[in-house]
Amino acid sequence: MKKIPIRMCLACRKHFPKKDLIRIVKNKENQIFADKTFKAEGRGAYVCNNNVCLANLKKTHKLNKYFKCEISAELYENLKGEI
Repeated sequence: MKKIPIRMCLACRKHFPKKDLIRIVKNKENQIFADKTFKAEGRGAYVCNNNVCLANLKKTHKLNKYFKCEISAELYENLKGEI
């Protein structure tokens, strides 16, 4: 039996299987994007695949704090489109 990787949602702080979450990555070139493959290099953050956690993430600016840079509204719209 294979072990299922568990990750924590940055917004609600609950633990879920990795495949149930959206991975957001900041790479060496300081590009921030949603990683659909879960294999892109760089610092990763996970968020639930629902509008409530995404709205909470935007409202509290947790991605800004996590990646230590300003996150554009365009990225939030791209994430909302993936949900």
